This record gives sequence, C-alpha cells and structure tokens, in this order.
Amino acid sequence: MSNKPEQTFKVGPVRASVFQNQIIHNGRPVSLPKVVLEVRYKDKNGEWKGTNSLSINDIPKAILALQKAYDYITSRRETNPDSDDAARLPSQVVGTF
Repeated sequence: MSNKPEQTFKVGPVRASVFQNQIIHNGRPVSLPKVVLEVRYKDKNGEWKGTNSLSINDIPKAILALQKAYDYITSRRETNPDSDDAARLPSQVVGTF
C-alpha cells in the first residue's frame, strides 16, 4: 500500500482510509482497493495516537465511516469500470463488493 491514502472518511475519532494495494495477478500488476480503519485519540501526554480497538461508542461511527468508504469504492467502479482491475480478477482474490 502507498503511504498516503487515496481518500479518508472521518466520523468523529474514527477514520476509514482507502488505499490502492498493488498485487501481481497472472504476471501483471493489479490495483485493489483496501480500507484501513483507525480510531484516533489523545494519550495522557496529549499526543495523538491511533488504534484499531473500538469502544462501544465507536462502533456506529466505524459502521458509517466504512459505509462511506464502501460507497466511494463502488461508485468509482460504476463510473469507470474500464480502469477497475479488481473487476477482472476471480472473486477469491477480491471478494465480493
């Protein structure tokens, strides 16, 4: 994955960041969207940190952030299907959208 997300969706302290993951399939590079979920918080020293551990209050925010990321990825597939390498891969590789 690249160091910089393509798009980030924030809901309160929860972030769902979309990255393009490059894999090799049948000898050629293929770009697959991946989502990283993170909850941001300040530690006891006031410094920003991130975790993937969710409190009960974070769960609805995570659902909304993930839904936004999903909508973003699937809308890109619908508006530009020719550039979507994932659409040409077997479902075992990409899963179902």
